[in-house]
Amino acid sequence: MQSELMESAVYVARASRKGYWTGWVLSGLVILSLILDAGLKFTHAPQVLEAFAKIGLPVSLGPSIGILLLLCTALYAIPQTSLLGAVLLTGYLGGAIACQLRAGNPLFSYVLVPAYFGALLWLGIYLREPRLSTMLPLRK
Repeated sequence: MQSELMESAVYVARASRKGYWTGWVLSGLVILSLILDAGLKFTHAPQVLEAFAKIGLPVSLGPSIGILLLLCTALYAIPQTSLLGAVLLTGYLGGAIACQLRAGNPLFSYVLVPAYFGALLWLGIYLREPRLSTMLPLRK
């Protein structure tokens, strides 16, 4: 059992550079999108005001939500804290799904968008973080 685990760790450590860089590209796209979303929370653009009204949140919470999102995204972007950031962003995105469901928004165009981002977030970190693929092997 121990030798199989060691062989698996060696294989993962030698994972393809293509997979590693694909993971960083996916993570980069998620990071950029979340930074843009956080930036919008600080504006009083008509679309932002309408979105906050539709989900039933006061606009005054926008900056606080934006700061929270920026902090979680920063943790995700730093390799040493990326797993913690991924867990925190998963919680944030789960809250976004709950808000969209509560507002009665359409499933595929509003409700599941945070789930898509969550899937990309985890796929990106799975491809670039060898320790994660040893803990959660997708194939034998």
